[in-house]
Formats: sequence, C-alpha cells, structure tokens
Amino acid sequence: MNARMMQIHPDNPQQRLITQAVEVIRQGGVVVYPTDSGYALGCHIGDKEAMERIQRIRRLDERHNFTLVCKDLSEIALYAQVDNATYRLLKNLTPGPYTFILPATKEVPRRLKNPKRKTIGIRVPQNTICHALLESLNEPLMSSSLIMPGEELPMAEPYEIRETLEHAVDLVIDGGYCGIEASTVVDMSNGVPEVVRVGAGDPAPFAQ
Repeated sequence: MNARMMQIHPDNPQQRLITQAVEVIRQGGVVVYPTDSGYALGCHIGDKEAMERIQRIRRLDERHNFTLVCKDLSEIALYAQVDNATYRLLKNLTPGPYTFILPATKEVPRRLKNPKRKTIGIRVPQNTICHALLESLNEPLMSSSLIMPGEELPMAEPYEIRETLEHAVDLVIDGGYCGIEASTVVDMSNGVPEVVRVGAGDPAPFAQ
C-alpha cells in the first residue's frame, strides 16, 4: 500500500478533492488531515480495523482517549453528555484548538470510549479543510493527533509525513502549514474543568 498525496487549498478547498477524500474515509481508509493544531490521523467512526491501524501507528494502549472531531456544537450533543455550564464554555471556545474530555453517550461505539471512565474526547477545529471534510462526511471523524512514538509534537510537514507513513495510511492531505502544537486537552468529565495537556489553546479560561 502506498499512501496517496492530495494537495487541497487551505482557504478554498476543491470540492472534487474533498469528495474523493471522504470516499477514502467511508471505505475504511486512514487519512492524515490538517487541523488548527497540527496534522491528525482520522478514520470512519464505525471502522474498528481503521482504528486499530491508528493505534498501531501511534503505539497507543487501550487507555488512550480517542477524539471525535465534530463540525459544530449540535453534533457534540449526540456523542457527549453536556450540561448547561459546559455547553456555554464550549460555545465560547469552539471552533478552536481544544480537545474536551466528556462523558460519552450510548451513540459512541464502546471501543472508542475510555474503558474505565466511559469518556470520549470531543473537538471542533478551526480549519477550513477539516470543516469541509466534516460537512461532506456528515458525521464526526474518529481522530488522534499525529504524534509519533517518542515524540512530543505533531508532525507538521506533509511530504515528511508521507515518507514516514507511506505504507501505514491511505491518504495524506497536504493543507499547508497548520502549526506544530497539539490541541490543549481539558477534562470536563467531573464537572470541573482540568487542563491535562497545554497545547495550542490558551489554558487561561480554565484557571481556577
């Protein structure tokens, strides 16, 4: 398997290419795509095999919190339990470079939830290509930051990504430079926000 490389315009994504990328996802492919905090790995929410491929690429164990990348807040409510205070906070901070860990609903496949805590990561990135993909897919992308084993920062250079993952993924979307900081992760599963990873998103709104 050789990964296909696709150059998509960061401001005006070509719909023809977006449609082709979505087709790869629907057919069980693993794609590398741009977000507002570096590149990420994504696959279809219902595809167990594709998810396991992402686990192998990143050498993740089952305690890892997977993330559902959503197009907007209304989609979040289907997959995560959100109370009024949490909703207001999310409304102010999305779209943006944050991942929120929330209690998962029954809509989330069990294998995607944290096995002990039954939580799921939720994210609404501020990235035009990513948004176009989600609009066309019409459901969230199962996702994980493209941070390779032993590294702390996501990979940032599409050609380098393709060279590294040529036989591990199906498609690399070159959407230009999109930063090298991972998203800021905020655990909101206990009602009190707790910043568990500081990244591209400003942690100030969660200061106690």
